Amino acid sequence: MLPLLLVAVVAVRHLPVLAEGFNHLTTARWPWLLAAACATCLTWVAAACTRQGAVVERLPRRRLVATQFAAGAANHLLPTGLGASAVNLRFMSVCGLSLARSSAALALYLLAESVGRVALLGALLIAFPDALRLGTLLPQGAVGPLLIAVGAVPVVAAGVLVLVPRARGAVESFLRTALGEARAVHARPARALALWGGALAFPALQATALVLVGRALALPVPAAHMAVAYLAATVAVALVPTPGGIGSVEAALMVALVAAGDPAAVATAVVLAFRLLTVWLPLLPGALTLAALVRMRVI
Repeated sequence: MLPLLLVAVVAVRHLPVLAEGFNHLTTARWPWLLAAACATCLTWVAAACTRQGAVVERLPRRRLVATQFAAGAANHLLPTGLGASAVNLRFMSVCGLSLARSSAALALYLLAESVGRVALLGALLIAFPDALRLGTLLPQGAVGPLLIAVGAVPVVAAGVLVLVPRARGAVESFLRTALGEARAVHARPARALALWGGALAFPALQATALVLVGRALALPVPAAHMAVAYLAATVAVALVPTPGGIGSVEAALMVALVAAGDPAAVATAVVLAFRLLTVWLPLLPGALTLAALVRMRVI
């Protein structure tokens, strides 16, 4: 119930904007929305490819794809992707991987997904430097504190490793396992292609879904600009610990779309339709799939 409560609070606080956005949804063209739904379905396939690319052993394909669908529902119960990580750790353990190797595979997946998303954003910004006005995304005077916070994280982590020998030993053991798994995966071209191809395809498909929703609502902004807005918004909220990014993604995406030149009311409608297709409609069937996989002892 917590995600629903968070959405209700946000909705009440921004009721006039949401009402205008919902009015725009009635003008949506359904063929574009259907194409956006298909792109959303392909994101689970891309996630499955990346998960398979992170381990040397062959994982059962159908169960792997079903697990990614179920992980999406679990992701809305715990903050910062912990739900999906827990589901995939359990799945790999059932498939016979040790906890150390499963954790290493999970870390490799998260690294590849982050690198793929940032690389795609960087490439689009280089190709379309005017796609986003970054000055509108950050409040005045926020750059300095943000840089300080980013710089403080590695300093604190290094201090913990120096002062706590047990933590240092655990990290060293994990890094040895993770580096060994990464070398083994990249020694097999098929696995490396699945890992990095899926890591690039996943955010590309998500951005494509947003572009298709924008086309459904006749958003007067180039497709590349909408893709940049989506990638910038998701990168910006990566450290916000809300379940499934609920609230934070919507807010950042609306700000990014307006910064890309979208009218506020239409941008609100696009974000509502996009999150409805990618989050809320798959939530119940994803939860049912998760329950079925637990009962079948797949996870």
